[in-house]
Amino acid sequence: MLIPSSDILDLGLSVSLNCATSKEEPLSVNLTVVIDNPDLLGAVCGPNDCNLDEISSLLSSPVKSRGNELFLDSADEERNLLFRSLLERLLELAGRDEIVGSHQLRSIYASLESGGDADIAAFRDNIIRIPGGTRHIYPRSIQQTSYIRQMSSRDLVFSIGPAGTGKTYLAVAHALMELLSHKKRKIVLTRPVVETGENLGFLPGDLTQKLAPYLRPLYDAMEDLVDPDLLERLRNNGQLEVAPLAYMRGRSLKNCYIVLDEAQNTTIEQMKMFLTRLGEGSRAVVTGDITQVDLPSPGRSGLADAVRVLKNIDEIALTEFTSEDVVRHPLVKKIIDAYESHS
Repeated sequence: MLIPSSDILDLGLSVSLNCATSKEEPLSVNLTVVIDNPDLLGAVCGPNDCNLDEISSLLSSPVKSRGNELFLDSADEERNLLFRSLLERLLELAGRDEIVGSHQLRSIYASLESGGDADIAAFRDNIIRIPGGTRHIYPRSIQQTSYIRQMSSRDLVFSIGPAGTGKTYLAVAHALMELLSHKKRKIVLTRPVVETGENLGFLPGDLTQKLAPYLRPLYDAMEDLVDPDLLERLRNNGQLEVAPLAYMRGRSLKNCYIVLDEAQNTTIEQMKMFLTRLGEGSRAVVTGDITQVDLPSPGRSGLADAVRVLKNIDEIALTEFTSEDVVRHPLVKKIIDAYESHS
């Protein structure tokens, strides 16, 4: 089988993919890809061929290199075509001086495997680049790409789905990007504190110590994205506020980026209160899993109600994640699927 040569999408580079299959053994078919540009070849392979090891794992077939040639040992035609498409996208990414690493590779692979075209221009447009951050954040699924696009274009975004899909992490990353790019003056991160009915007075310590166990996941996300010293400066100068939802009552938040996490545990009244805090120039992202409601009356979840009531307002966006979008340990997806099948 011959696969036609393909130029790399108007990059002005003397790079081509010359792909053919040759049967060296009855049960072995090697797809050979030739990359003539040594710089791009090195970028695609990664340090010590770490990207090739990653591709081998994703495709469940060994990928080897020899000179300027890459080999996929597979008799599966669909897998061969996926390998070729993946390399085309990685070459285009490298040709645009973007990093080609594990996150990027897995994002492109996930898009291709799920039937998307892994458009590199769209991929690059939806990278979260945090000024002074520890690293760029790349979408790792089609839904994550859509989610980032919505957060950049809408003032109110709802994100619902199971744990491990990046709902909170991406929202916090996008908030930090907007703040440190001087597009917003302040970040407000909030959660309902269901476990104590938001009555924190009886707990030991000052307010920060009382809240720490409940708001720890939000701090974890931020600490993975920016230097702890920068976070401390943002807190000290009032540009970062982390507080329970009850503390939002009576406020008008102007030119802020507001993230409401675990929103499935808001009541209908609390959700309405929160949504009406949105002031001029502000953006809000509301995240939660409507299958994990901890309220005494689960049927009164403010998140589920808001999605139902507001779904026809054009200025409001909704991203719905499924277990297919889980980007934690692969076992997490199987656990979620198992529980859903027995619910």
